[in-house]
Amino acid sequence: MSGKPPASLSLDLDNKWSYLKTHGDPAWESLPSYLAVVVPRFLEFFKQRGLTITVFVVGQDAALEKNREALASISAAGHGVGNHSFHHEPWLHLYSEVEIEDELRRAEQEIERATGQRPRGFRGPGYSLSPATLRVLLRRGYAYDATTLPTYLGPLARAYYFMTTRLSKADREKRKALFGRLSDGLRPVTPYTWNMDGGRLLEIPVTTLPLLKLPIHLSYVLYLSLLSPALALLYFRIATRICRFSGAQPSVLLHPLDFLGCDDDRDLRFFPAMGLPSERKLRIVDGCLRILGEEFEIMSLDRHAATLAGRSELASREPWFPGLT
Repeated sequence: MSGKPPASLSLDLDNKWSYLKTHGDPAWESLPSYLAVVVPRFLEFFKQRGLTITVFVVGQDAALEKNREALASISAAGHGVGNHSFHHEPWLHLYSEVEIEDELRRAEQEIERATGQRPRGFRGPGYSLSPATLRVLLRRGYAYDATTLPTYLGPLARAYYFMTTRLSKADREKRKALFGRLSDGLRPVTPYTWNMDGGRLLEIPVTTLPLLKLPIHLSYVLYLSLLSPALALLYFRIATRICRFSGAQPSVLLHPLDFLGCDDDRDLRFFPAMGLPSERKLRIVDGCLRILGEEFEIMSLDRHAATLAGRSELASREPWFPGLT
């Protein structure tokens, strides 16, 4: 150990088709993929910096032979894998408990077949979570959930997203909790355990700025860099310092589009910061990780969860999801 407090990195391996699906673009049905491009790119990026992370894999991608080589290379490089659902539908919280059980089971099987690892952590697509999902995770022996995003800005992000789509009323209804509710801003920034009838489950939130609850994961920092790269890095530095002095151990989230730019894909221009070239994005991501490493020991989310397991000082909370059971 370095003597610094821990901070963790994870990457939600959302594929091109999953972004198009959430956006309501029928082109998603052919399951277009950029994994052959982005996986080698981020693996080389982390190798050069001596970092290991946890990658949350979508079961549908793991089930396809064309993705097997890329996904196997993640484990071969020493990174952990988590479960990011099978179908990557941000309305997972609307599923019945039986449907959730099947969704997670199918994803587990395909992810383990592709990577050689059985996931021990879960993150819901689009931060979708429900008490039923927590019960299934506990029953299936998961070590932690990492879905919650404690911010008040979810409705604002959803409104921006809807402005870029031509979704039907029914599709908008499915996505009405995309990116979370206003009440999510009341959730803790620091890890805690869910207290349920069958036991307890560790929750590691995606870290937001303590008190203000502004997002600090790198897609937001890249969006801010559209105004000024220097301002974006200053924002992340201030957020990192506040986390250190408040005792928060950041769990920092990455996405594939943090490593891809307009020079790689022009079909995803509706996504914030996808008008930037990949080289500029990589400079910002590199700068953020250098800043994070000055204050914290960076590790995978799996390893971070292991350091928290069994901590008696962690707060315990009852599952609280308005309108969900």
